[in-house]
Amino acid sequence: MVALYLLDPQRKTPLQQWQFDSESRIRIGRSPDNDIVLSDPMVSRYHLELQCVHTGDPQRWHLTNRGTNGTFVDGILMTQGLVRDHAMIQLARGGPILLFHLEATIVPANLQCDHSGNLPNSLFCTRCGQPITVVRQIRQYQVLRILGQGGMGTTYLAWDATKTIANSQLLVLKEMNADMAKIAKAQELFEREARTLATLQHPGIPKYYDFFLQDGKKYLAMELIHGQDLERRVLERGPVTPAQAIAWMVQTCDVLDYLHTQDPPLIHRDIKPANLLVRRADNSIVVLDFGAVKESSTTPGTRIGAEGFAAPEQERGQPLTQSDLYAVGATLIFLLTGETPFKFLKQRGRGYRFDLSSVPTITPQLRRVIERATEPIPSDRHATAPELAAALKSANC
Repeated sequence: MVALYLLDPQRKTPLQQWQFDSESRIRIGRSPDNDIVLSDPMVSRYHLELQCVHTGDPQRWHLTNRGTNGTFVDGILMTQGLVRDHAMIQLARGGPILLFHLEATIVPANLQCDHSGNLPNSLFCTRCGQPITVVRQIRQYQVLRILGQGGMGTTYLAWDATKTIANSQLLVLKEMNADMAKIAKAQELFEREARTLATLQHPGIPKYYDFFLQDGKKYLAMELIHGQDLERRVLERGPVTPAQAIAWMVQTCDVLDYLHTQDPPLIHRDIKPANLLVRRADNSIVVLDFGAVKESSTTPGTRIGAEGFAAPEQERGQPLTQSDLYAVGATLIFLLTGETPFKFLKQRGRGYRFDLSSVPTITPQLRRVIERATEPIPSDRHATAPELAAALKSANC
């Protein structure tokens, strides 16, 4: 028997696992007809093959690389060769890492596994394949760790216990606080996020899995995205380069275009660095938190938005699709300066505008794009997300 574990690239803890009882060949790659499918842009369609060359005790497995970006075993580039037990197999430099575990022991169902011999901070046992520590059980979801807590509720790292080990995957389970459940508006926002995610399908938006009521509390199960939000990234590492900031905002515009072209159009209303996550696998942007999403209409809505990022009309409860574009411009200011956009907001004429003349890292062309995106009057801004994206690309030339 052989087991392979997809590891978290930072903590080296198992995120997903596959077990093979009698297979003599295991194919790994991006194509869906592989035995292990890894949808990572650095992985080739048919990246590598593991072949059992000795069925005795112990087994011996031979690796053959077929990937364009190479395969690294324990940090060494390997074209082909035998793979040792507990070897770290990385598909391309900086790509996903698999832990190769030879002769994985399956614990009989009537015996309790003591979870011995696991790596530190492992989520799943390499012997029985089950979670090492379950904080609590919520319906079929086993909570493995608390990811965050806030006023609205608690976010958990969980997995669906009804899935087979081969198809298991980690997910995010959001729980609404009991106190917030008594507030009608809070319930509306929580349920709105679930309804919205259930109807959307875009690589820059987390996938919806489930929404349910349990013991008087509402829960939303959704895709786990491995990465870091832009607010935390800038606070930890400082301002980013104009080229990188533009690339991320162009991707954000692509997601906004998808939302704005729905029928009826959807306005996110809470675009800000904390709600834009950089996916670790491919450095792409994923837009989070759809609780504030509103259908475009002439009816005034609730005032929602972060200070410095929300457009003037949004603060009046009259958001438009251009309000999201204003937030993109404000987010650019934060990415390029590491400062809250509110710091650069100054009164000019009858309204307030961002004054970026004192920021040397922002070129005049990029400054003009940001200034137009954040004009106080919506009709003076870029009309659509693709138009703003095109302007940003031109500013990066």
